[in-house]
Amino acid sequence: MTLKPDHAAVFSPPAAGGRFAAGEDPAKRQQILAGAKRVFMKMGFDAASMNDVTREAGVSKGTLYVYFTNKEELFSAMIETERAAFVAAVRTALAEHDDPEAGLYEFGISFVTHMTDEKVINAMRTVLGVRDRMPVLCQRFFKGPVNLRTIMRDFLERQIAEGRLEIDDIDLAAGQFLDLASGSFFKLRLFGSMEEPPPRDEIERVIRGAIRVFMAAYGVRRHETA
Repeated sequence: MTLKPDHAAVFSPPAAGGRFAAGEDPAKRQQILAGAKRVFMKMGFDAASMNDVTREAGVSKGTLYVYFTNKEELFSAMIETERAAFVAAVRTALAEHDDPEAGLYEFGISFVTHMTDEKVINAMRTVLGVRDRMPVLCQRFFKGPVNLRTIMRDFLERQIAEGRLEIDDIDLAAGQFLDLASGSFFKLRLFGSMEEPPPRDEIERVIRGAIRVFMAAYGVRRHETA
């Protein structure tokens, strides 16, 4: 299956009469995606049908097919929308911090809290369940053109340029922090060994430890002169 690009930023403006062309109303599209999310999270991809989505979203079948030609396209759009929203939120959070430790802390807390949330874990399991039929979807979900690693890389490049970090291999460092921050939480949640999301104090303990290790490796050491 070939994924279409996200439509969110490419809608044509409404005509002079104030009405969008068929399939071009962003509010209607979001209404459908919200209903689809509830259906897919409750029923899973295979059990869900387009009829289930029309009922949950409160739209006609004709309207649904104007926006999405099949269940695969709808599911892909829903996953991409969710992923893009989280990535944008994390990017904004990092942009607000000049101090590397404060930025890494904010990023780490948001990252682990999101990745261990029940709805996100269910979505990941669903994506993995359709990987043979929709390999491109899996690639975009876990990698994507803009993902957590690229956002972390941008943050680290800014910190290096401002003299706060010293890093030779930025891609390696970005991956290292993601691995340090996630600890074993993500795998335990994904494979069902941890039934509930980790408590906040445990997430904070792991993130603080990750920052200590990361800054010991890459922090600029200031030496006072006599």
